[in-house]
Order: sequence, then C-alpha cells, then structure tokens
Amino acid sequence: MGPSDFMNSDVYLRTAISVESNGWAHFDKVKMPDYRWGIFLAKPEGNRKISFGLHMGEPVWQEVPGEHRSTLRRLIVTQGDTEPASVEQQRLLGHTCPSLYDLRNLFQVNIEEGRHLWAMAYLLHAYFGRDGREEADQLLERRSGDIDKPRILGAFNESTTDWLSYFMFTFFTDRDGKFQLAALAESAFDPLARTCRFMLTEEAHHMFVGDTGIQRVIQRTCELMISKDTDNIAPYGGINLDTIQRYLNFHFAISLDLFGSEISTNAANYFTSGIKGRYKEDKIDDNHVLSNLAYNVFKLESGKISTSAEPALTVLNERLRDDYIEDCNKGIYRWNKTIREHNINFTLQLPNRAFGRSIGQYRNNRFTPDGALISTTDWNNMKNTWLPNKSDQNHIKSLMQKVVEPGAFAGWIAPPRRGINGQPISFKYVRLS
Repeated sequence: MGPSDFMNSDVYLRTAISVESNGWAHFDKVKMPDYRWGIFLAKPEGNRKISFGLHMGEPVWQEVPGEHRSTLRRLIVTQGDTEPASVEQQRLLGHTCPSLYDLRNLFQVNIEEGRHLWAMAYLLHAYFGRDGREEADQLLERRSGDIDKPRILGAFNESTTDWLSYFMFTFFTDRDGKFQLAALAESAFDPLARTCRFMLTEEAHHMFVGDTGIQRVIQRTCELMISKDTDNIAPYGGINLDTIQRYLNFHFAISLDLFGSEISTNAANYFTSGIKGRYKEDKIDDNHVLSNLAYNVFKLESGKISTSAEPALTVLNERLRDDYIEDCNKGIYRWNKTIREHNINFTLQLPNRAFGRSIGQYRNNRFTPDGALISTTDWNNMKNTWLPNKSDQNHIKSLMQKVVEPGAFAGWIAPPRRGINGQPISFKYVRLS
C-alpha cells in the first residue's frame, strides 16, 4: 500500500543507521524496499525519573505496569495507526509530482512514516505479549478510507488527491503528530518515551515539507499576480490566494479534531498516572501534578464563545491544542511575509478553533471562520466560500501534471531556495526505473 509503481526507483533517501549525531541522517541512493527498517530509541537517560503526575520523582518504568497495560496499549495502537494511514492516503501522489525534488521528499516522508509504524509495532510485540501481537496485526489490516476497516482517526481516512492537500496535510496534520509524540515522549514508560523522542527528529522534516511547500506555492502565486496584474491567476496555471485560504481552513479544522474533546477525563487519567505528559513538560512552571490548578480555555455557553478557568487536569487536550495553534501561527506568519514582500494586500489566517469541528463542544453547531455562531442554512449557503469547493478541486486537479526533468518545476510552484543535503536543485533526486 506504499508509493504506487516506484519500488524499483533509486531515491536519494536519508536513512538512520544509529542515534548518534553522525548516524541518524545518512544520505544515499536507495530503493524504497531496501530502506533500513531499524528500531531506534533515543539514548537512555541515566536515573531518569517520572516528571509529572502522582508518581513524580519515582524511577521511570522499563516494563509495563499491569494496571496501565490496556491504556498504554491503546495509546500506542492509536499513534501507530496514523503512521501507515498517511502513506496509504498519499500512495498515488508520485504520478503527479511537481518535480523530482518534491517526489524525493514525498518518498522520504513515506518511508519514515512506515518506520514509525514499525517502531510502534515493535513496542507492541516486545512489551504486550499476545495482545500486542494481535494489535500489531490489526494495524496492517486497517486501510485509510476502507468502509469495513478504516483507520481509527477521521483525518486519516480523508483522501489526499493533490499536492496542495499534501502540503497542507504535512504542515497541519503531521504537526498534530509532533505534539502527540512530544506528549508521549514525556511518558513514564521509558521505551515509549525514547522511541517518540527519536521519531520527533524525523517528524521535523515532514513539517518542513509542508511549510516550505505551501510557501513555494504562495511565492509562485504572488509572482503570477504581479506579472499578470490580476488577483485571479487560475487561467495562467496558478493557485489563487483565496483557494489556498480555503484549503488551509479545511486542514486546520480536521487537524484540531485530532486532539480530542476539550474536557477529557481520559487525558486527566493519563497525566495523573504518568502515561502522557504535556508539551515540553520540563519547561512549564507549575507543580506538575495540577491539583487545585486552573487553566483558561475557550468555552461555548449560550451560543457565545468566552474564556473560562477550568480545572487544569480536565483540559489537557485543550492546552495541547493551544500549543499547536501557537506553532501553526508561526508558519502563517512566514507565508504572509512572502505575500507582503510582493506588496500584495492579502492576509492568510487560521480560522477560529470552533470552525468546521466534528469533535468536542463545537461539533453540533456551525461557525464562521471568525467564530460567529450561524444557522445550518447560512452555513450551507456560505461553506463554498470557506472550504474547498468543486471549482477549486477541479482546478487543482487540472494542475497536477507530472514534472520529472531534473531542475524543472510545475508552473504552480516555485523552486526551493536550496537543495537537499547540499545537493543542487537540479540534482537527480529520484532515478526513475
């Protein structure tokens, strides 16, 4: 279920051969089936202690405590299920790649997501006995978008049919992965924490692909707007800024759902037990137990969204979502800087966290991108101005033509500023069979 029809191609891949600084990023031409499926855990910390929850200060666990067995297994399965799902979603994208540079980056992401599945399957096999082996088998039986055996989380059953969606996915949805992995990297179960810490080194590249990919689309859009003296550059083979905003709205909303409900007893129990921490736990200035502490969150009451101080233990999902939104805004700032550099009067922005949500307190209501509550009728009348519509999708589809000449790029995206690992942009990053 991996990249279709490219198994005999030589790809300039980064392969981890050890966790040492000089070993986790080894570059060479490799056929994807020959990629090294190693199990890499960050170096153990001597005398590492649990840093949060009721067991704070105790030694971390090298084996699974019986009372936390099912909870840890469920978290590992859910995380592991996302990894092959994205590969399945993206398996046909190679046929419409905008360049060899982008094709190589797609394959790099794919093989690393596959390795992340392998890492989670290793934990299930090594620490959870027969139950773990059965869960690992089921990871391979589920398929993204399958009617009978879909992936566990909704965002991983959406189709990724074009490269703009792919860049949005790697920016927004892989960023959710960063924050989930960072929270699990705090876990008292040391093998899981060490596995996730190493996975984060690879996850950074996935978000880089999305961040710079969208920036390059915006760069090309702005160039066309200036040269053609029009806001509508679709007839000239470009992607309009308002189309980019609609794709942004959709992918941000479905990625927010991945953090779960705002109020969560499960998240509270994970934290209290030491199973899953917060983003950069050691940088947070509080007691790391959260008893009698409050955290301000947005709350929907009487049709209006306002801030409310809630018990910090119950809103850990929302706190992680806040960290995620702050991180997303850094990318939006960079994209808007590109637009400003071309003196174009347009500003991309994240929609309100209530917009387009299917999970949590907002799921049964409709909101504008600014966060105003509206009727279902008004939503149906306006959704095509806020979310990708048929016209957008048909236009994007028409642009998806494969470009594989070294150094050449499709007309809707600008070249990157630099190549990979010091190679020139014109380097033959994929040798097609």
